[in-house]
Amino acid sequence: MDIKVLGTGCSKCKAMFENVAEIIKEIGIEANVAKEEDLMKIMSYNILSLPALVIDEKVVAKGPHNRKELVKILEEYKTK
Repeated sequence: MDIKVLGTGCSKCKAMFENVAEIIKEIGIEANVAKEEDLMKIMSYNILSLPALVIDEKVVAKGPHNRKELVKILEEYKTK
């Protein structure tokens, strides 16, 4: 599984990246986690709210999410 956190480097983007990295370890997801800060690449996903969470090239969350919401999203993809 490939996971990307799209963001320009703001505190909310950094927090989402750190939370996602911690959560996948905690719930046992084997994945590559990357942070994408290149604005041109981010724009290619056609989103307006940052940070955004991308799993296997599909945007699954837009805008800030708390840890509980991220756990739920990642657990859903763990079972797929």
